[in-house]
Amino acid sequence: PRRIEWRAGTVTDVVQETAHAKTLVMDVPGWPGHTAGQHVDVRLTAEDGYQAQRSYSIASAPSRSTLAITIERLDDGEVSPYLTDALGVGDRVELRGPIGGYFVWEPSMGGPLFLVAGGSGIVPLMAMLRTRATLPAPSRASSPATLLYSSRAWEDVIYRDEVIALAEDPGVNVVQTLTRSQPSGWTGFTRRIDADMLTEVAPAPSLRPNIYICGPTALVETAAQILVELGHAPARV
Repeated sequence: PRRIEWRAGTVTDVVQETAHAKTLVMDVPGWPGHTAGQHVDVRLTAEDGYQAQRSYSIASAPSRSTLAITIERLDDGEVSPYLTDALGVGDRVELRGPIGGYFVWEPSMGGPLFLVAGGSGIVPLMAMLRTRATLPAPSRASSPATLLYSSRAWEDVIYRDEVIALAEDPGVNVVQTLTRSQPSGWTGFTRRIDADMLTEVAPAPSLRPNIYICGPTALVETAAQILVELGHAPARV
């Protein structure tokens, strides 16, 4: 197996996604490429030599020349406050990857795709949707996608403008639920993801969709169990 080395990436852009989440776009010389769904380890080293390391999903499509990760700030975190508050264009980041071979999707796997996201769990799923968007029209048509995305409130929706634009793609069905507060005129769901919602939104088991779920552990476990009970093969979840 290829040895995964630590590399230095230079921040080329910082995108404010929400009040608590930012995307770092980086130029990483020697980056070997990745598959949608993989992640990287990020390592910070203090002046006294103390190191802290965290894993972050890759947000960018493999075809991009730059690498993007999206970080949600945790007030009590060791790494995320520095990455979201202190890091800027021109700063360097030490990272290692790509990592992960199970939670991945590439065009050769086909569709349909059923993507279930909670909060920042949208990040690796957006990498899959961005990968799909780069395909020729016939390949996109053979990989229709449904995104079910749960957020606390409208202002917490990461990649909000891109999610809105995705809904204009006839091959992508975007369904959102806002669990705590909703803007005026909201017509989407207003509760946590449950069996009734998954029954209504998920592709039929007979279509054998590739299913990816990412978010808080409780959401992932509950959604996976419900989908299996609905007749989806565990190996496809």
